[in-house]
Amino acid sequence: MTLTRALLFAATATLASAALAQNFHPLPYQSPDKSLGTVTCASSLCHGSIIEWKGSNVLQNEYVTWSRLDKHANKAYQVLFNDRSARIVKNLGITKPAHQEKLCLDCHAHNIPAAKQAERFKFGDGISCEACHGPAERYIKSHVEPKATHAKNLENGLYPLSDPTARAKLCLSCHWGNQDKFVTHRIMGAGHPRMSFELETFSMTAPAHFRLDKDYEDRKRPWDGVKVWAIGQALAVAEMMDILADPKRGRDGIFPELVLFDCHACHHPMSDLRWTPKTAFGASPGPGVARLNDSNMLMLRAIARQIDAKLGQDVNEQVLRLHHAAAGKGDVNAEAAKLKQMALGVGKRIEGFAFSEASLRGVAVSLVDEGLGGNFNDYAAAEQAAMALGSVVNYLNKRGMLGNTAALNKGLSKVQATLANDEKFKPAEFQAAMKDFRVLVAGR
Repeated sequence: MTLTRALLFAATATLASAALAQNFHPLPYQSPDKSLGTVTCASSLCHGSIIEWKGSNVLQNEYVTWSRLDKHANKAYQVLFNDRSARIVKNLGITKPAHQEKLCLDCHAHNIPAAKQAERFKFGDGISCEACHGPAERYIKSHVEPKATHAKNLENGLYPLSDPTARAKLCLSCHWGNQDKFVTHRIMGAGHPRMSFELETFSMTAPAHFRLDKDYEDRKRPWDGVKVWAIGQALAVAEMMDILADPKRGRDGIFPELVLFDCHACHHPMSDLRWTPKTAFGASPGPGVARLNDSNMLMLRAIARQIDAKLGQDVNEQVLRLHHAAAGKGDVNAEAAKLKQMALGVGKRIEGFAFSEASLRGVAVSLVDEGLGGNFNDYAAAEQAAMALGSVVNYLNKRGMLGNTAALNKGLSKVQATLANDEKFKPAEFQAAMKDFRVLVAGR
């Protein structure tokens, strides 16, 4: 990249970063409004109906779906009382029980200060309605008024979950981390499960309590699963770079924050001689070097290539520079800051990009080809690729752009089956499952 082009891209990315930042409403736990408690939404005349209301543009049974089927409900809080949670806080040297510890409550409940808790608020609700939709103090009345609009509800504190950028920012705050909360390698070492997340897949596998119909689109915006996936990937890379470059979070004593690296590069028996050069972005830093988890970066590159081939190459070159810096051959903070701005720039491009059938097939085929080429030999990358393929293929299929749905589902199931156990993942099996799938996706 020439100096002029680099400066131009940096300026564009900075503007894109600022534009994206404008879309970032305060997250629900950051809102100055009071949270009234889930019980406020649970009346049978509100969102607590046992069955869907006929003739209503809102299902009205959202509370029942959430409380009975959604892991975000009180189950998220109740897990803090089990033996594993007790073991984690004990191993961390924390004297409080997990259900009283801020470190745990920040992501297992709607953890807000007492001053912002109304009378009927309770932590036992877990990831409650207001933890995602925003504190209801101001919109509780306005959202049921005649001629109420979504825009007015947003003005009154409703969080804009229909906006993919805002949705990604909120979900990633717990499923990955942000400036306020983050599951570190130390916490995982104490017993916390590995973090795994992809925005569109997780959005679709959660029990839906809304209907994606014309009314939804008219009031909010069309749900574009591919954009949700793509923007989620861009923001995941940006958040990772924030943590990597942050001296308070990017290091743990004399070590870097190891949760940013590929878990399975280290967590396997020494007798398992699995190292091979990973050259997905270019030259490998070599054996014995802890490698950054670049799974989201691989997805970002695949997206960027479909938007603009040169943009994809720019992402590739920047990730390669970051890898070498992390291996001691450059300034990690500087390279991380550049990749963050680049990821935010790609995120802004995604918002305005109309994915065609050709570009969607291009994403899917390129992911399959990279898998066949060995670029997803680490579990995290293979996992992200499989979830991405599910999102893209589902979007194509819903729009009648793919035939033989049964064969596609069977092919996806074969790919996903190779990822059932991260500790027993075999790259060769993953590659084999990809071979027949390519023909189905390519459409020829």
